[in-house]
Amino acid sequence: MEAFDRLKSLITQAEEDILKAEGGNKAAGTRARQFMQDIKNTAQEVRTKILELRAPGSPSGQ
Repeated sequence: MEAFDRLKSLITQAEEDILKAEGGNKAAGTRARQFMQDIKNTAQEVRTKILELRAPGSPSGQ
């Protein structure tokens, strides 16, 4: 699933900025918060896709 792969990528990309933010870097904190928002939105997209797959009438949900 493309959305899940994107979610994994975002988490990996956020790691460096999160570590820098823990050290007090304010700019990294801002970037980390943006990554977290992107992660949240992408996770919701994954949830929606999963629901579509199990919905009655969908090709995989039968």
